[in-house]
Amino acid sequence: MAEAWLKQSIRQLYTGSSKVATRFRYGLIAFDLATIAFFVATAPDFPTPFILAADFVIGLVILADFLARLWIAPRKLQMLRQLYTLADILVILTLLLAPFLTTNFAFLRVLRALRLLHSYHVLRDLRRETAFFRRNEDVVVACVNLGVFIFVTTALVFTMEHRQNPDIVTYLDALYFTVATLTTTGFGDITMKDEFGRLLAVVIMVVGVALFLRLAQTIFQPRKIRYTCPDCGLTRHDPDAVHCKHCGRTIKIETEGTG
Repeated sequence: MAEAWLKQSIRQLYTGSSKVATRFRYGLIAFDLATIAFFVATAPDFPTPFILAADFVIGLVILADFLARLWIAPRKLQMLRQLYTLADILVILTLLLAPFLTTNFAFLRVLRALRLLHSYHVLRDLRRETAFFRRNEDVVVACVNLGVFIFVTTALVFTMEHRQNPDIVTYLDALYFTVATLTTTGFGDITMKDEFGRLLAVVIMVVGVALFLRLAQTIFQPRKIRYTCPDCGLTRHDPDAVHCKHCGRTIKIETEGTG
């Protein structure tokens, strides 16, 4: 009985619509952002006792979050196969086993940023509470996708290159190189010297151009509202639509009024 009550309470925190649950999920996002900032700040440093202790504590918190989500997941095997779940497992291992690792795997920790792309319940909270987000959800999500890609790639470039590439000394150098490569500007003042770095630059260009095109398409395409038609399942409609364009059903899209 106690176990069932505890499981239901945890499920409500992660998926419920109460104010407590909403604040809990916003707190998780704030924790993710804070830990990502810490990972970036400490990635190039020699692992001091303070950094190792902080890593271990953060690892325990992420492990507790991971086990809680796994416990309440209706399809556990499907969850374990998802990309952001594998990223969390890698992050947890690099944090808890850091004192025993002889290789610097600090760049793997920024994979925690992938969680920002899969916070579906937080997206639902934002849709319900923020009119700006409801009007511009596609643009916001596209910007987050691009930002996370830049963030993760920059951390990877910096961690892998700053000790062997004289052109990449600071995190800002890595960010400058990443954005210049991402936009295919290619100033040439910072270049990769090794085969892995050049291969990474190719990946940045190919994936980055696709993300930029997606972002531009999202910004300039006609604005749509997300609303699922009960009959045909169409999810995108004109803001002033009263009928579904696919099946003709009368739909009732929530609006803020004309003031």
